[in-house]
Amino acid sequence: MSEDYYNTLGVDKNASADEIKKAFRKLAHKYHPDKKGGDEKKFKEINGAYQVLSNPQKRKQYDQFGQTFDQPQSGGGSDGFSGFEGFSGFNSGFSSGDGVEFDLGDILGDFFGGNKKTGRTAKGRDIQADMTIEFLEMITGVEKEIEILKNSVCDNCGGTGADSKSEQKICSTCSGKGEIKKIRQTMFGAMQTSSVCPDCNGEGKIASKKCGICRGTGVIEKKEKIEIKIPAGINDGETIRLSGKGEATKKGEAGDLYIIIRIKPDAEFTRVNDDIKTVKRIKLTQAILGDKIEIDTPEGKVRLKIPEGMESGTDFCLRSKGVPHLRSFGRGDLIIKVIVTIPKRLTRAQKKLVKELEKEEL
Repeated sequence: MSEDYYNTLGVDKNASADEIKKAFRKLAHKYHPDKKGGDEKKFKEINGAYQVLSNPQKRKQYDQFGQTFDQPQSGGGSDGFSGFEGFSGFNSGFSSGDGVEFDLGDILGDFFGGNKKTGRTAKGRDIQADMTIEFLEMITGVEKEIEILKNSVCDNCGGTGADSKSEQKICSTCSGKGEIKKIRQTMFGAMQTSSVCPDCNGEGKIASKKCGICRGTGVIEKKEKIEIKIPAGINDGETIRLSGKGEATKKGEAGDLYIIIRIKPDAEFTRVNDDIKTVKRIKLTQAILGDKIEIDTPEGKVRLKIPEGMESGTDFCLRSKGVPHLRSFGRGDLIIKVIVTIPKRLTRAQKKLVKELEKEEL
């Protein structure tokens, strides 16, 4: 019995394309085999589910045939991937029926771990780091600098791994082809897959003399300062992705840097969604007679009018004085809960005045 692709990605059957894409990215980042605690088997399951649900035609077929999606249809003689009939080779380009072209070799590579030769090495490792910002910085947005110790491109050889004066020779591992071919048994039968040669990184040639700084690896470990723009309104725990700022690899594409934002709690203000809440205490006389008081906000002071006879615990709302909406225009509100402070110790004169007021039956 086939797996439930919706359950694999943790989405509802009515999930939008964006929700499916978001769920896939989150799970793929979590279970990527190159990450600590990654799970290759789980990663392949997630990838397989996404290959189907991200394609409108395949998703429609999957929804129609349910658990028999990847089995022959009754009476039809063809399988759920109906767009593949009559192909002559696995490395040709095909159309999904909705105008989107894809490569069957890429799909098989995703399912079975093979990599088509692309003329470049695999992507470098992703890096994850935490960054703490102040409450006010969350509201206004801020630019920060972080220093990361990571594998970067060797400055001496430019990532080639070769001494600048060395000669090139044919790679003995791949015989100059730049790729290694393997035979894999799949649901379609025996299939040949290709992967980039690990010794020459797809170049077909290697240097006779390695770089003296990186010793031929093309990368060196060093500290690198990276500028990060943190948008106003970001939530605690949200992640910023910096493409190509992860670890480098020899002649290949660098990984990504993921910055998890932590927001330092504030003693005076609390964030609730995009609203900011605070508490202001006033005297009993101010509540009875009314007053105009100064209120602290994260971005300065404002004046607030207290009406006569205000009850303790009344909320006042200052529109658009809260947190900027991260993915849209506008801002939340600033909500001030005003508490009336009742004096615990009164002088004789004060007690006398209160008793006089009591006689008036206020």
